[in-house]
Amino acid sequence: MSDNGGFDISSLLEQAQAVQQQLQEAQEAQAATIVTGSAGGGKVTVEATGGGEFRRVTIAPEVVDASDVELLEELVLAAIRDVTGQIADLQTGAMSGLQLPDMGGIGRLLGGGGAPT
Repeated sequence: MSDNGGFDISSLLEQAQAVQQQLQEAQEAQAATIVTGSAGGGKVTVEATGGGEFRRVTIAPEVVDASDVELLEELVLAAIRDVTGQIADLQTGAMSGLQLPDMGGIGRLLGGGGAPT
């Protein structure tokens, strides 16, 4: 609230900019993080960034069997699912770490309830 009892839009804008900066920093840190998914006891691994960029697939020679390509396909798919799950966890963790400001009377401004201050 402003000194005159009205809504202080400049304070709200400052808070929004601070949240935007935190979000950008969290996204940059996440994108720089490398996660590895695996399947088949580590025989197939997939490496990706927290931003979802796949960087490497590694397949142990002993799982390459021309007569059982389907098994290899399943292992690669399982490793991709593993790494994408880790990316999702990383993203959730980054979002939960944001310090969101108290928006004061913004709920009432947008038609929500809330006790007057």
